[in-house]
Amino acid sequence: MAASTLVSAWGPLRPGVPGLCRCRPPRGLWAHAWRLPEPAGSGRSVAAVSGPGASGTDRYCLELLRKRDYEGYLCSLLLPAESRSSAFALRAFNVELAQVKDSVSEKTIGLMRMQFWKKTVDDIYCDSPPRQPVAIELWKAVKRHNLTKRWLMKIIDEREKNLDDKAYRNIQELENYAENTQSSLLYLTLEILGVKDLHADHAASHIGKAQGIVTCLRATPYHGSRRRVFLPMDICMLHGVSQEDFLRKSQDKNVRDVVYDTASQAHLHLKHARSFHRSVPVKAFPAFLQTVALQNSRGSCVRGLRRRWGRFTLCRAKVALEDYLKKIQQVDFDIFHPSLQQKNTLLPLSLYIRSWRKRY
Repeated sequence: MAASTLVSAWGPLRPGVPGLCRCRPPRGLWAHAWRLPEPAGSGRSVAAVSGPGASGTDRYCLELLRKRDYEGYLCSLLLPAESRSSAFALRAFNVELAQVKDSVSEKTIGLMRMQFWKKTVDDIYCDSPPRQPVAIELWKAVKRHNLTKRWLMKIIDEREKNLDDKAYRNIQELENYAENTQSSLLYLTLEILGVKDLHADHAASHIGKAQGIVTCLRATPYHGSRRRVFLPMDICMLHGVSQEDFLRKSQDKNVRDVVYDTASQAHLHLKHARSFHRSVPVKAFPAFLQTVALQNSRGSCVRGLRRRWGRFTLCRAKVALEDYLKKIQQVDFDIFHPSLQQKNTLLPLSLYIRSWRKRY
């Protein structure tokens, strides 16, 4: 997939797209958005979200998410009240699986943990979950929403395959991994929201793939510090880039072209997902909050230049998928640029406003 063939994947972002200055939420919403819990908040904030009748297992899932998946934690807070605890359980289950790879020193131990979760899911559907907080909450979610077992098992199976620590052979392999993990997570979230819609499923598939590709890009500096590179090998070979180039944090044009091609594929999936916007039920929108983009309060824009793109206008996005893709454009696809590793302090406000506007 040559970089030159992907110019149309991004295209010039439309100037004059309505920003927040064109549609301001009621005053009370701003204050509420700023009160969303911080990642380093006290146990009191978690208790407030859980409610007075929350169980210890419920609070365990909340705390796990707050520490390990803060974006997912905030997105779950903005779901309808009747869906929130199930979403926390689902995302906590995903966190438990995701952290296996980095928490074990041997693949055999990782396989044993994955086998535990496979048996746990089987036991959940037999109404006999083990006495483990996430398993108990997931069992409640399955009972409450009749969640599809197949999606849960796909997440486990794909995470298990990923224990091999091998780079993706091509972009399709990375997309398959993202489909079976991130997209499966979104399918289950839609079930929690009570949404059964083909267009919503298509959007979830593309958003999940975009999320998986962006996650691979975002994690490249971290993986490089551990002498690992997972970017698609076919794109690296196309541009004559070796894994050692990434380990040395090279800023050569060829290295940036690899990042450009990979990011372009994520952008294409995000664009396809938004093409379903008019057909997707409004009830499904909270599941897709991770695609949110937010202009600053004055709707200002930043102008940039890319070798093969010419001049374009880049609105200042602040979070999640679109935010990362636009930030990486701004730094000319230097995947090791310090600005890409900075946390966004406006994330709670951004998510709240997008949920209020019923858009993804």
